[in-house]
Amino acid sequence: METLTLTLIPRIPSLSHLLLSRPLRRRFPSRLCLSSSSAMRAQSTVAGFGDPSFASDYKAQPIKGEGIEEALIGFITGKRKATEVAHSVWRSIVQKGDTVVDATCGNGYDTLALLKMVADESGQGCVYGMDIQDSAIESTSSMLENSVNFHERKLVKLFSICHSKMEDIVPKDVPIRLVAFNLGYLPGGDKTIITESRTTEMALHAASKILRSHGLISIMVYVGHPGGREEFETVQSFASILPAETWVTCKFEMINRPAAPVLVLLYKK
Repeated sequence: METLTLTLIPRIPSLSHLLLSRPLRRRFPSRLCLSSSSAMRAQSTVAGFGDPSFASDYKAQPIKGEGIEEALIGFITGKRKATEVAHSVWRSIVQKGDTVVDATCGNGYDTLALLKMVADESGQGCVYGMDIQDSAIESTSSMLENSVNFHERKLVKLFSICHSKMEDIVPKDVPIRLVAFNLGYLPGGDKTIITESRTTEMALHAASKILRSHGLISIMVYVGHPGGREEFETVQSFASILPAETWVTCKFEMINRPAAPVLVLLYKK
């Protein structure tokens, strides 16, 4: 049987608890709650996990839950990818008119998804996209040109720059709702060019500084290539030291597929 773990990074409460807090419970059937009979095994070493005071922190900030249940159940049963879970969580956090960052554009799929989430009829919203490879920026630009209208395309600002330099391109007075990372190598590109632990750690520190309250850092970590597991440990270490008073962090990880990508989510209270 394929098994899955929704593992909490030590000391910090679960995103599943956040998503299922009181304002959302009526939207989710009880079958989604974690239990021993579920196909998902939840592991937690968090002090105070399940404390009602944790859920109360979010009662004044209800989170849109449309699509999350379907994505989670699909992931648990092997019918949905981790990227689909990530996108469903993004949609529950990001609002029209927000400013977001795609820290690793790749071929542009995440950039396009984010644009659709923030663009509104008044022309508000902005996506800052970056990638260290010129070919990735070119692919992203081409996808946008073929997928959106002129007005939406103007909402995306692309930069050929390392993700560790995001503070250099994002204005200091602009609150960022979401920063998305898709670590590893460029699909269809040179597999020897990969994101690295050192610059990724710098990028995470930068992202944590520019992120607004009730914002999210989403990191998809591909661990099946050389250097991928090391980078994952760097991400996990960074998430583990974030103070529980101001951050909630968790990860979605397949147990019996060690090369499967891991989704790490960092929510700023």
